[in-house]
Amino acid sequence: MLQETAEKRCVLAKVNTAAVLGIEALPVEVEVDLSPGLPAFTIVGLPDGAVRESRERVKAAIKNSGYSFPTQRITINLAPADLKKDGTGFDLPIAIGILLAQGLLPSEPFADWILVGELSLDGALKAARGLLPMAFLAREKGWSGLVAPEANASEAAVIKEVSTYAATSLAQVVEHFSGRQSLPLARPIPSAPPDIEEDFADILGQASAKRALEVAAAGGHNLLMIGPPGSGKTMLSRRLPGILPPLSREESLETSRIYSVAGLLKDGALIERRPFRSPHHTVSDAGLIGGGTVPRPGELSLAHNGVLYLDELPEFHRHVLEALRQPLEEGRVTISRASISITYPARVQLLASMNPCPCGHLGDRLHACTCGPREIARYRSRISGPLLDRIDIHIEVPALPVEELSNWSRGESSEVIRERVMEARERQNSRLKEVGLWLNCQMGPRELAKFAKLRGKARELLDKAARRLGFSARAYHRVIKISRTIADLAGSEEIDAAHIAEAIQYRSLDRRISGLSS
Repeated sequence: MLQETAEKRCVLAKVNTAAVLGIEALPVEVEVDLSPGLPAFTIVGLPDGAVRESRERVKAAIKNSGYSFPTQRITINLAPADLKKDGTGFDLPIAIGILLAQGLLPSEPFADWILVGELSLDGALKAARGLLPMAFLAREKGWSGLVAPEANASEAAVIKEVSTYAATSLAQVVEHFSGRQSLPLARPIPSAPPDIEEDFADILGQASAKRALEVAAAGGHNLLMIGPPGSGKTMLSRRLPGILPPLSREESLETSRIYSVAGLLKDGALIERRPFRSPHHTVSDAGLIGGGTVPRPGELSLAHNGVLYLDELPEFHRHVLEALRQPLEEGRVTISRASISITYPARVQLLASMNPCPCGHLGDRLHACTCGPREIARYRSRISGPLLDRIDIHIEVPALPVEELSNWSRGESSEVIRERVMEARERQNSRLKEVGLWLNCQMGPRELAKFAKLRGKARELLDKAARRLGFSARAYHRVIKISRTIADLAGSEEIDAAHIAEAIQYRSLDRRISGLSS
């Protein structure tokens, strides 16, 4: 009797949705309880401010869509209760749960669907973050699929194993699950094939810098360019993505998941070009590495599988640059808070540039330097030795003489260079796949001993240079990695003295800017 009375007094409804943690989506069950008492609307289950504010949006959306809002005590539980819930995507499942609890919808269809979307006060649906990870979750769980806002439902539609329905309003969702009108299936937006917009052929002169960028692209090596203003450092940097191999399907999906979580997928289309991120030197550590009250991916993760370009490197805050050291080694960044720890992928190719001195004209044949030795030392000391060691290649990019500025003959195109880069990467892939690696830059001491053995004159040349230039152990190994890449570009299985000699010149700045070490 008591049980029957309780059932008459309380009505419980359940709807599935998801919360995004890192680049993964975790299932969340929205439980709605209607019980007698003074009207109240309570949300529990670790909601953040945006989720708590959904009470007003949901109430107005339900009324303005033509449905009744219960004048009872409403309790919303977002389970599991120990998982932080943030964002506005919980509006739609909460609204549907309230209508379901009132008996305005049948309960059967909601068992294996994820509902997500932000509600306007008039009941219209707005875009929500993280739809692509939610589509992966639906596929993993074997659920039917998602109901998502039409504005960006196409980003979830790329997962063909699940159905994604696109809705423009709360009323459309109600009509669909009532069986009176069907929602349209979302379709993935085809992306145009990547075009090379900025071509290496447009760069006048700078043959050595172009060669260094080709080596960096072939082996995935980090690179630092040092030269006066106007020498072409930025132009060269922006052309690096054009000589990198196209993104694979797996890389595209992984990168797109990061952009989905950040709400940066344009028109819901997948990322099919390698990212090129160039944050300003005033960026904070949270902006570069990631973080915030609710951790979000930073520029480092947004450049995943692409290029992170740091112009005017010494102008960045030192603590921001130091935070790069571990992620550059590990290919991921972990953001820890008191109650949560989130890991984002961060496998990037670091490209940086700087002036040789504060005025920028040290060593410039066309302009006199006005900096004193103390100013130059202070300027260069803004970059620590450990960070510099993690940059495989550092080269000088001198100002072009007038004769080369007037020479408009075009050099090699990015397409031609990219073909050589792809061939070199294929050699690396076939060699390193047995140890689970794919690029020379990823090799550790064990892989170097196995795949990059030095013999005879090559070993003698490297040892002599290491003693003269004062290479650290890391710099010593990086020279071997670079020489292995140079040999791959040449189609050689053996590393000879010529490959070592070229690799050493890419570390010769260790002597010139020894003041950088700390």
